[in-house]
Amino acid sequence: MPNIEKATPLDYNEIVKVWESSVKATHDFLADEDFEFYKKSMPTDFLPNVDLYILRDKNAIKGFVGVSGDMLEMLFISAKERSKGYGKTLLTHAIKNLNIVKVDVNEQNEQAVGFYKRFGFKQTARSTKDAMGKNYPILHFSL
Repeated sequence: MPNIEKATPLDYNEIVKVWESSVKATHDFLADEDFEFYKKSMPTDFLPNVDLYILRDKNAIKGFVGVSGDMLEMLFISAKERSKGYGKTLLTHAIKNLNIVKVDVNEQNEQAVGFYKRFGFKQTARSTKDAMGKNYPILHFSL
């Protein structure tokens, strides 16, 4: 039975591995140099700045969410664990227990756009660049 728990810095190495496998499976639009930039930034700039929760099953992290206020900042599932309901479990937890009502999604990540729409998120705005100023359009969603 999967368990959702608060992450600690001791989980960061495994979380970055989950992030890496997930991004390689879903972000084919991401330039290699940007992938490396984000990967390097994960444990130092991104993970410590969100409330981080991991979904653990059989002693392995299958996915994670990072939240800030009412914003879902990140949701990633290990590539080999996709389509097993872990994303739904984490998102439902974030909505019901962490009061998430907003999320930003890469426009080019069509699977993620569809995923959030299935949960009732509606697009409220669009930005031509991501939060780091890179040329990856972002769709802003709200419940």
